[in-house]
Amino acid sequence: MSRAKTLSLFTFIDAFGWEILQRHAFLDDLLTTRIPLGTVFGYSSTCIPTILTGKLPREHGHLSFFYYDPQRSPFGICRLLRFLPRSLTRRGRVRRIMSRLIQRYYGYTGYFQIYNMPFEYLPLFDYSEKRDIYQPGGINGGVPTIFDVLRQQGIPFHVSDWRRSEEDNLKALTAALEEGSVRFAYLYMASMDAILHAHGTRSPLVSQKIAWYEEHLRRVIALAQKTYEDVRVYVFSDHGQADVERLCDLMKRIDSLKLRFGVDYAAVYDSTMARFWFLNDSARHQIVEVLEADPHGHILSEQQLAAYGCDFPDHRYGELFFLVDPGVLICPSFMGETPLAAMHGYDPDHKDSLAMLASNVTPDPLPQRLDDMYALMVSEAIGHSDDVALIRQQGAGTASEMDPLPCPT
Repeated sequence: MSRAKTLSLFTFIDAFGWEILQRHAFLDDLLTTRIPLGTVFGYSSTCIPTILTGKLPREHGHLSFFYYDPQRSPFGICRLLRFLPRSLTRRGRVRRIMSRLIQRYYGYTGYFQIYNMPFEYLPLFDYSEKRDIYQPGGINGGVPTIFDVLRQQGIPFHVSDWRRSEEDNLKALTAALEEGSVRFAYLYMASMDAILHAHGTRSPLVSQKIAWYEEHLRRVIALAQKTYEDVRVYVFSDHGQADVERLCDLMKRIDSLKLRFGVDYAAVYDSTMARFWFLNDSARHQIVEVLEADPHGHILSEQQLAAYGCDFPDHRYGELFFLVDPGVLICPSFMGETPLAAMHGYDPDHKDSLAMLASNVTPDPLPQRLDDMYALMVSEAIGHSDDVALIRQQGAGTASEMDPLPCPT
């Protein structure tokens, strides 16, 4: 049987940053092109939509998960949950079960997790990733993803199911490669992120996981080379991680002001940033005064937010952003109460924030940032032709107002 012609194989490894790659052997003989990739401000909830669309947050509409919108919040039912004992609801396993129940109730298809959000505050907030971003219509801003392009162009492709384990995704990819009909494959590998959070960037478990990735990707590449004449391999990430050195109890400082949450102000305390909405001038003045005196971070200027592509005209994700320094963790936060060994979501220009790209080819032009990955994937899928420029233009646009999914009443 003759071999199929060309396969473009993209492997996404969550949190496998440039600094981590530099410290480990990883397919050195196969992937000879290795470059750092500039990341974007935020977490994977920002990075992945940027990778898939080539757009920055203000255009694709994704940043953090929760944002203040009491008029359109779907979480009114969660008011009842505030009466449950805190000793029960603070447990991670209980929270995960509750997240699944809420997700089923509302019919959300995207990644959904309530984390450590206080139940009494949930009715003040909406959630950004209600739809599966890998499926048509999943991006809030309405811009197409690489998979929309592949579908529109009729290009056979394989994409991992982000809900499945890495082992399951490897099996599914192996089956697709053995069949030999796909021209483009996207392998999703997410376990590294959790290992880094739990154990830090220099743990032996990180080295073991990288060796595991190397072993399994060698098998995948060898199989692909038996099936295809030309196998173009790209391994890349969304961000790195920095080891946590200090904790910052920012919530305690803000709570000491005796302002009323939902009356004077609202806030979301993520792991590395706090986002505020002000409901009166007095609250703004008092909170800004506390933040300006905090030694663990700084308030982001409007110019910085614009440079990050996070200058939403409606201030959807916050009127004011406070970003902590690399190595600082806001704890407790709305993400959790347990200190982590490493974290991401810091200044995107910091060395530990950088993502990476490793390949067995040298693309021209070389991508510089995450938002360049879309153009690279389009070029690989469509070929270096005039169609590529046209398809890139079709991805242009600005983020529209979010259109929440209808919720049961």
